[in-house]
Formats: sequence, C-alpha cells, structure tokens
Amino acid sequence: MKKLIPLLLILTTALTYGQRPQRDTNPITVSGTVLDQEYGGPLEYATLILQSVNNPEKVTGGITDIDGKFSVETEPGLYNIRVEYISYNTYRLDNQRLNTSKNLGTIKLGINVEQLEAVEVVGERTTVEVRLDKKIYNIGKDITTSGASVSDALNNVPSVSVDVEGAISLRGNENVRILINGRPSALAGFGSNDALRQLPADAIEKVEVITSPSARYDAEGTAGILNIILKKEKTLGFNGSINTSIGYPAASQLSSNINLRTDKFNIFNTLGFSYRQPPGGGFADNTYTSGDFDRIIEDRDIERENLSFNFNIGMEYFLTDKSSITAGYFARISDGTDVTENLSRRFVGTDIASRTIRTEEENEDDKSNQISLNYINNLDDDGQKLTADLQYSFDTEDIFTVIQENNTFPNNDLLAFENITEKENQKEFLFQADYVLPLGDAQFEAGYRGNFEVTDNPFKLETEDLETGELVLRQDNNFKYTENVNALYTQYGNKYGKFSFLAGLRLENTQLKGELTSFDLEALQESIGEDIDVNFDKNYLGLFPTLNLIFEIAERENITLGYNRRINRPRGWYINPFPSRSSRTNIFQGNPDLDPAFANAYDLGYLKRWEKLTFTSSIYYQKETNSFERVQEETGELTEDGIRIIRTVPINLSTNERIGAEAGVLYNPTKWLRLNYSFNFFQFSTEGAFNGVDYGAQNTSWFTRFSSKVTLPGKLEWQTNAFYSGPSNNAQTTNEGIFSLNLAFSKDIMGDKGTLAFNVSDLLNSRKRRSFTETDFFTSNSEFQWRQRQFNLSFVYRFNQPKGKQNGRRNNMPEDEERDFGGS
Repeated sequence: MKKLIPLLLILTTALTYGQRPQRDTNPITVSGTVLDQEYGGPLEYATLILQSVNNPEKVTGGITDIDGKFSVETEPGLYNIRVEYISYNTYRLDNQRLNTSKNLGTIKLGINVEQLEAVEVVGERTTVEVRLDKKIYNIGKDITTSGASVSDALNNVPSVSVDVEGAISLRGNENVRILINGRPSALAGFGSNDALRQLPADAIEKVEVITSPSARYDAEGTAGILNIILKKEKTLGFNGSINTSIGYPAASQLSSNINLRTDKFNIFNTLGFSYRQPPGGGFADNTYTSGDFDRIIEDRDIERENLSFNFNIGMEYFLTDKSSITAGYFARISDGTDVTENLSRRFVGTDIASRTIRTEEENEDDKSNQISLNYINNLDDDGQKLTADLQYSFDTEDIFTVIQENNTFPNNDLLAFENITEKENQKEFLFQADYVLPLGDAQFEAGYRGNFEVTDNPFKLETEDLETGELVLRQDNNFKYTENVNALYTQYGNKYGKFSFLAGLRLENTQLKGELTSFDLEALQESIGEDIDVNFDKNYLGLFPTLNLIFEIAERENITLGYNRRINRPRGWYINPFPSRSSRTNIFQGNPDLDPAFANAYDLGYLKRWEKLTFTSSIYYQKETNSFERVQEETGELTEDGIRIIRTVPINLSTNERIGAEAGVLYNPTKWLRLNYSFNFFQFSTEGAFNGVDYGAQNTSWFTRFSSKVTLPGKLEWQTNAFYSGPSNNAQTTNEGIFSLNLAFSKDIMGDKGTLAFNVSDLLNSRKRRSFTETDFFTSNSEFQWRQRQFNLSFVYRFNQPKGKQNGRRNNMPEDEERDFGGS
C-alpha cells in the first residue's frame, strides 16, 4: 500500500500533464527530509503531494529515498503541500506561494494510532530487505513454529540450518556468532545453543543474516553473524499477548508479552514457562582392528525431561524528545534430567562374547541472569547520534551424572559405577559506545567495545572400586578461562548516485588466559601432551578491515560486493582439558593449546524485485587459516573389560577454503498463496596433519528448503515447510543427507483476537543423522535422532493488539540500527 500511493500519484501527474499544454516556465525544486517523530529515523517511501490551489486537478509530487529525503521539480505557483506516510499523521502546509526553489527542512511525522487497525497486514508475509552488510528476514506469521522454540524458527531462515543436535550453521559453517538485539546475550546462551531451545519462537520479530559484517560488529565468527531481533511493542497504551501450547510427546508452554507505553515511558515484560519430554536415541555399529572385541553394536535410548522458566522486564524512559534510557533484567531457570540407556553386544568374530547395559542419568540445573542499561541521544535533527550500552551477565550450570554399567551375559556383574560433578560459572561484562555523524549524503561512525569474560569449570570424578565397593576420587580439577577483548572501530559510508559504499576498520586485542589446578596434574598433563601448556596467557592484536559496496541497477534491482576479515576464538569445551565421561570407550577432550583461526571472506550478491516476486542470490568465498577440526585418535588405553579407548580432540589445521553459491525466491502470486524457496551449494577443502596423520579432505554439500502458505476457505491457513540437507564429509566421517517436513494449520477466532494452530514437526520422523567413520584402527556406522516427531496444539490471545498490527518501517527499526547507504 505504501508503494501504491506513489504509483497513483505518478499516474495522476502523467495524465494531468498529458491533458495540458506545456508552458515555457523555469521549474523550481521542493526538497526536504521526512523522519519518524519518536525515533528520529528516516521514513522511506513517504509521499510528498503538491496540489495547485487554483487548479486542484493539477497534482505533482514524489517519494522519499532510503534516507527519508525528497527532491521534486514543479512549476512556480500557489500550492497545498502534504506529506503522507501510511499509518502516520499527515503534515500539511496550505496556500504556499512557491516562486523559487524551497527546502522544507526536516519534517517529523508522528504515528496515528487510530489508523493502525486499517493498515495492511504486512507482518503476515515473509519479506526480505537487502542492506550493504546484511539481509533482514521478517519471518512473518510462521505457524509451523507455533509452540516451538527460537532454535526451530531459525531453521526456517534462508542460509541457516540447524542440525539434529541443535548446532546452528550459516551457509554450512557452524562458526556463527549469535546476537540478540545486536548484542551477546544470556538469552542465546554462553558457548551453547541450549537456551535457544527454551525460548518461544513467537518472541522473534525478524532475523538479520549478516554474512559480511561491518566494522561496527565484533569480529568473532568466521561464518558471520545471526542477529535475532525480539518483538517490542511500540504502540501507546496497555497491550500484549498470551501464547499457550500443548504437544505430544509431552510438551507444554505458556508465555506472555505485556507492554505499557505512554508518551514518557515504555514498560515491557515477557514471561515464559515450558515443560518438555522429547525422546531420542540411536545406534552405533563399531568394528575394531585390534583389542579383545572385533565388533560392538550399541543401541541407545534417551528420555529427557526439561522444565524451564524465563523472565524479562525492562523500562524505556524518554528523557527528552531526542534521548532515552532503557534498563532491563533477564533471568532464566532450567531444570533438566536426561536418562540414556545403552545396550551393547560385543562380538569375537561372529559370536557374541558379552552383553552389557549402561545407564547414564544426568541432572542439570541452569541459572542465567543479565542486567542491561542502554542510553540513546539523537543529538540533532540531522541524524547525529550517541549510544552507550552496559551489560552484565552471570550464568551458573550444575551437572551431576551417575553412570552404571553392568554385564548381562554371560555373567550378571557390575562393570563400572561413576559419579561425575561438573560446574560452569561464567561472568561476562560488556561496555559499548557508538557515535554517528551524518555528513550530507555521507556518514561517519566510530566506537569502542570491551567484552570481559571469566569462566570457572570445576570437575570431580569418583569411581567405585570393584573389589572393595568404595568410591575412590579419580579426578578433582578446576579450569579457569579468561577472555578479554578490547576493540576500537571507525567506518565511513557515502552514496554517489546509484553507487554506495561502507568502509571500516576494526582494531581488536584479544587476551586468552587459562589456569588449571588438579590433584593429579601430572597424569592430566600426560593425557593432553607434555608440550602443551595448560596454564597459558596469550595476546593477539589484529586489524579487521571491512568493505561493502552496492550498485543500484534500478529501483528494485541491485548488486552488492562485500569483503571482511574475521576471527574464530576457541572457547568452552574446545579448550577445557578434562576428558568427558559420556562413554567409557569414546571420550572428548578439549585442547588448551588451540589458537584463534582467522578468515578472509568475499561475497557477491544480486537482488531483483518484481511486483509479486523477490529474487536474491550470492556467490561467496572464504579462506581460513589455523581452522579448527575435530579428529579421533587412539589413546593407547583399554577399559577394564578390554575395549580400546578412542579420543576426539579439536586441533588447529593449516587451512580451510570454502566456496559456495545461494539463491532464494519469495513469490506471492495471489493473496491466498505464498511461496518461499532457497538453495545453498558449497564446497570446502581442508589441509593439515596431526600426530603424523593427514587430515586433509574435500567436501561438496548443499541444502535446500521450500515453504508454501495457502489461505483456504473460511480463512483457514495451511503451511508446509520442507528441508533437505545433502550428504557431507570430512577426513574421517561421511554423513548422509537429512530430510524433514513440517506441517501446520491455523484459524483466527474471537474476532481475530485469538489464533488457534495445530502443527507437526518432522512429519515423516526422518530427521536423523546417519554417518560412517573410518580410521586405521576402527570403523563406525551410526544413527542418531535428537527428537522424535512432535505434535503441537497452540492458542494465542491478543488484547488491545489486533492481529498483524504493524507498520513495517516503524516496527522494523531497532534502536541500535545503524544508518544504511543504498540498499532497498
């Protein structure tokens, strides 16, 4: 509708001039800038209307560009001037004598709340905006994720894939930085994506896929950045929504989003409660070249129970009409129990030598807290802006695991009994300040960011002495890890006709510090390697340049080119040297000797919009040095019953090169049908050796997704999402392709105040990882399913908030959004 008004205006102008003879009059120019009254941001596609007082049929005008600017030529005369923008109050100047060119200056439009209910529901559609350094996906009303989690919703975003264990990848690369509202957050978890599985998907307003981050962003994440923008109501008054769901296997959720807004302050609050029992499982068929057994077949069943509660409250106080301060507090409490039962059959030749049953019960309690403070000051009407952010997060995770393994054939006796106590205490402090200075069509920006993080990992292992029956302390360790990052950046952007650029430089200093204490440090040092320093203090100083270009071929067609340098810092379990005990025969051990990896990335993109279709595409290339790779090797040790112990350890390989291409189509042929398709193809090759073994490999893979949304009679909506991830491999493991299908139906009720939805996640129960691993000492053919097919029934009730009450530009403007150059 926003674009319909300018088209009608242009058509009317053309007809008017076509009916009247042209006069030899020197034209004048009417110019100005249109801004949002409350936030100060530019309003693109606002309409300037110049109507002749003496001849009302004579109408001319134009529309604003992405910076809110307009410049229109007309004949001298007496005019009524109007500036209009959908759902905003109209600006009027009547009986204006225009004899010479005139600049109307800055025009600020305020929202018209009464018109909101009549606004076209743009929030119902999935749309994409392309900027110099990112693509912005308004995920719209995705009913397949009703009652689902943020992690599920991300799996429907082009370029993004989420594997069966919840690992998030961007263009097939798992080294992606997750931000919430532009900042690292406890909502996204620390070094883990578990928190995203516990936040409701309906909290998301949009997702920014930043494959070529500007210098403003942290250089972390060689794949790029996913910035999740959460919903925040901007309408005056008291309003909100309540979302409930129930599912099978057992799953229930209750969440609310409450907002109270006045001219002076805005209070917002979200509450969320969820309970889930998602079963999973798998099997592994392992063969060995040496040891007491030639073959071991394992069947695994997993029963989970998770109870989660999250709370978020904040208040934005408007100090003046140009400045505000926002304070917020977030808390999450999670209590989970996982019971894994592993049945093993052990063969010598083709004969069964023994059968065992291993039971692992893991109890995990998580508590996350985050306090944040944000200050914004729009220093003038031209866009000069100062922002400052303070954020403090503290997270605790307590895990207590009991492992018991028994023989069931040929004898019934105890093989092992273990108690494992693990803790992770993490504190993170963030300070950031940014300054923006517009310079006509150009813009200068500079800022500082400090991120300081400390993690403590106490670990205790007790095993039962099979002869005496007493618990014996085997390990009592603590690993303290410190990561301090200080960064300065500056960037400059400008626009010359159809050409725009944004160039920046970021200087980052990274300090990585590890301190390990252990009652048996000698044995732990021996298992890691005598030449590896478990107590380290490393500093890395690096420059990270960025350059993003855009050329507007036409109003709805452009080409983008981006370059940036990125860093991948080792963190979490990748550097923790304590071996995991999830299995007696297969352990994971972090490597405190890991160094950061660095990558140079290039991206060439093309976008074309038609009236009902949007096409996006890009070709990308990345070369990473010191890249991380997980490899498996023998430890030289055997279990008490003669099974070889295999270790998985992350290492620095020499290089990793990745090249790929992606394309996406959004097609809305009619009001009742919406189609969304994307395809991503990539190839990567690695080079490097470790302990005399060459781990070089080349892999070609791809993934694709398709979504259709159909409005049936009676306003019943039907949505189908299909996703396929092609086969992949590295030096030791080959993974088969994975297909999943989601189905959903929804119906608005209670005068559109409520929505009832039913969805099925993984309709065919096919979301399983099947892989084959081959080394010199063993092979493994395995299958794993994190979560079985899920059925959900959900209900959403909105009060003082009619369905789809959005106005596009206003609701898509986060406070920390930087000004873009070019784009569409």
